Amino acid sequence: MRALPDKTDLPVLLPAAERLRVRAETDRAMGLPRLDLDWRFGLALVALLLLWCGVAEAQALAGGQESVLAAMWKWTPLIGRGFALNIAISLIAMGIGSLFGLFLGLAQISLLPPVRAGSWVLTQFFRNAPWLVLLFYCIYVLPFRVTLFGQVHDVPNWLRATIGLILPVMANVSEIVRGAVQSLPKGQWEAAESLGYRRWATLRSIILPQCVKRMLPPWMNLYAIVIVATPLTSVVGVEEAMALTRGALNAERRGDLLIPFYGYLLLWFFAYCYPIARATRVLEQRYQVKI
Repeated sequence: MRALPDKTDLPVLLPAAERLRVRAETDRAMGLPRLDLDWRFGLALVALLLLWCGVAEAQALAGGQESVLAAMWKWTPLIGRGFALNIAISLIAMGIGSLFGLFLGLAQISLLPPVRAGSWVLTQFFRNAPWLVLLFYCIYVLPFRVTLFGQVHDVPNWLRATIGLILPVMANVSEIVRGAVQSLPKGQWEAAESLGYRRWATLRSIILPQCVKRMLPPWMNLYAIVIVATPLTSVVGVEEAMALTRGALNAERRGDLLIPFYGYLLLWFFAYCYPIARATRVLEQRYQVKI
């Protein structure tokens, strides 16, 4: 690791440079990019949306059409129902993907070379595969109907799309788990071994409890990324917020509503993700890995 120089023409930048270095090292250890959202971006977004709505409102009144705000309010229940599906898909994908990712991450630190190599290949494949490709794959490869207890049941598009999101979530959680476990000092393992703990008992009772604080910030950051990625499911026929917004625009047949409606939907996602991003930043500062 390259140390910062002791003498520099810009000494005031050294603390900031050190913080950036630690953040970059932590990101590489956890294997996940950070989703940063700033409140100033939200204010700028609201101001831009209000400005555009004002222009569209003036055009609508001049042309004798329905008010832009009235049209947005009329379709809000439908958009809200679609946004609830976005949240449900993200929660299901995050929950199941985290469970599978935990075991896959532990397999990456296995003492058995075949298990370690196989889990690494699986993790890298799904972690680096385009999410949209995985969605298309699951939509068209998974069965449209399944037979359970002699009865035929349809498999909805949203469920197959959720499976398509579970795969990259599993791979990213696997990297989070691996990075958190390997970031702990080796003395923890050696101390547990000296006390007679077996490897699984050491993981369960000593290592994993300490990893929770290290895994929580990147795990929350991953969830913010997942909720932002859920509009991709509209491409494969899932009637979530993006698809229903597009349907509302088709029903209105008004070009002046295009940017206000999509800006309105963008505000929904920002309002949901911003608290998560802020909480993630607070937890990162509180449980920062010292490198």
